[in-house]
Amino acid sequence: MPVSRPVVISGERDAIVSRAPGRAIFGFCCAAAARRCGGGVFMKTFDRELVSGSIFRSVWKLAWPLVLLNLVNGAHALVDHILVGHFVPSPDNAANAAIGVAWQVFLVVVVFIASLFHGMNVMIARYAGRQDRETINRIFYQTLLSSILILVGVVAPLGYYAAPRFLDFVHAAPPVQRHALPYLRILFSCGAPLFLMFMITGAFQASGDPRTPLKLAVICTLLNMGISAVLIIGIGPFPAMGASGAALGTVLAPCAGVGIALWLIISRRRLIQPPDRLTLVPDFAVLRMVARIGIPTGIQAVLLNVAGVFLLKFIGTLEHSAAAQAAYTICYAQLFSLVAWTAFGLRAAAGTVMGQNIGAGRPQRGKAAVAVAACMGAGWAACIGVMFWVFPAELLGLFNAVGEPLRTYGVSLLRYLAVSGVMLATTLGLTGGIQGAGYTKIPMYIAFFTQIVILLGICACFLALGILDTRKIWMAIFISHAARLALTFAVFRTEHWAHTKVELGEV
Repeated sequence: MPVSRPVVISGERDAIVSRAPGRAIFGFCCAAAARRCGGGVFMKTFDRELVSGSIFRSVWKLAWPLVLLNLVNGAHALVDHILVGHFVPSPDNAANAAIGVAWQVFLVVVVFIASLFHGMNVMIARYAGRQDRETINRIFYQTLLSSILILVGVVAPLGYYAAPRFLDFVHAAPPVQRHALPYLRILFSCGAPLFLMFMITGAFQASGDPRTPLKLAVICTLLNMGISAVLIIGIGPFPAMGASGAALGTVLAPCAGVGIALWLIISRRRLIQPPDRLTLVPDFAVLRMVARIGIPTGIQAVLLNVAGVFLLKFIGTLEHSAAAQAAYTICYAQLFSLVAWTAFGLRAAAGTVMGQNIGAGRPQRGKAAVAVAACMGAGWAACIGVMFWVFPAELLGLFNAVGEPLRTYGVSLLRYLAVSGVMLATTLGLTGGIQGAGYTKIPMYIAFFTQIVILLGICACFLALGILDTRKIWMAIFISHAARLALTFAVFRTEHWAHTKVELGEV
């Protein structure tokens, strides 16, 4: 039976029974917060509906907040591209292309760090199914500590100085580089809050609390839109900063969300709380397990983004490269996100429900829930596909992409994406369940074969033959999506992945 009333724990009592000085100080802080809230700290309980009862309800309970979360998170990027397209004059929408190119390069470099987040999420979901709060807190704190050290101490300085070389590698045209370089440097040097926000919301989701991340995302997105609009256009005393204004909005807005989330954790209002011992010494037992699970997922993400970077490099060899890169950015990175955002939300839901059901000793129930999530994604993608097929010119008009050859390139790509979106959404739903079980290596191999061997191989062959054009690149994307679905479905039909062992004590 679900528990609807929160558990109330006295902050003063927690401070008194703490033996270590650090715990006593923390307890008195909790006591002060409790007094401000009426005498108690309201701590969320584990949601048993995720591992029992209706399978559809279990998936839906996680899916709708996570899908909406991804739609909200992606809305600011859509608004940035619309504002840049209308208020930043550039030939062939070079400023739009610059944001897309810079973001793709940024993801390749830092997405490997996010692999720790996935390993953390798998373990949190597994131990949430067992209702082991102490281990959950330990896993979260160690991942948070490691992420801060890597993002601030390594990624920021190296990325800032290497940014020009990254842009040269993708053959970004001079008008694109002019807007992309400051955008990319801002992301590298100040992007830590953005990724910490992804990490914290992922931990909340894995613990079975998808609504808190949604509320935080709404706050951050509204701030992002406001900051970006002021700085892109130049409102009041602020100068018009163009693409750089969009970058500042992207990195400044998450600071508020991270602050609120950490306050919720410290005040013990969520399932995730501070560990009993706060230390700056890494817990290598936790980090090794997080890395063992997460690194294959990180490699998979790197492969997907490397494919995106090389795809931009191939596009950069075409005659009208700026227009082609702008079409790819607007259609694939933005409009196609209407499919991708939903699919990523369902992937997260599938991973959480799979992990929690395995933790509760019900792997077959988790597998059935994953199939439901995949079907939800396919249905949504089909609806968006109809819109892509029927109204491509109108959708491109939102970004002021009305000139030729940009319009022709965009319409052609949207027609391919109308069909391949269904395949991608289904694939991500199934992949979420497989990865949520801790079985992360096979999806990595599938990503390598479909995105590197097939996608880039087709483009390289056409380039070598001297017949590469935008339609052949769009066709290569379609074929890679189809191959990825076929291979992922073949793995999902097997049984052994649902019984992957993930135990902290095994390290």
